[in-house]
Amino acid sequence: MPRVKRGPATRQRKKNVLKKAKGAFGLRKNVFRRAKETINRGMAFATRDRRAKKREFRQLWTVRINAAAREHELSYSRLIGGLKKANVIIDRKILAELAVNDKEAFAAVANMAKSVN
Repeated sequence: MPRVKRGPATRQRKKNVLKKAKGAFGLRKNVFRRAKETINRGMAFATRDRRAKKREFRQLWTVRINAAAREHELSYSRLIGGLKKANVIIDRKILAELAVNDKEAFAAVANMAKSVN
């Protein structure tokens, strides 16, 4: 069998890792072993934070909706419960957007929730 030389593949793999580590500080950007550790750690954080991002945004929307609901003498839970009873299908992202940018529309939604309670 012929001998297999893997120089090009190894060089390409190292090049890809070092390219991903660009912007890191110190040896983390130009020493392969350190760069590989940095990349693996960064990928782990990226995976974790894609999930955390969803939680954080939902919390933010809840806080905004609650603050706007309190201006209309409603608690967050009464607002959401009232909207469910009134069969108003609107998600928290849009409710939060209305609460911040369109006070009149949010007032109309709050009145719908109030009328059912």
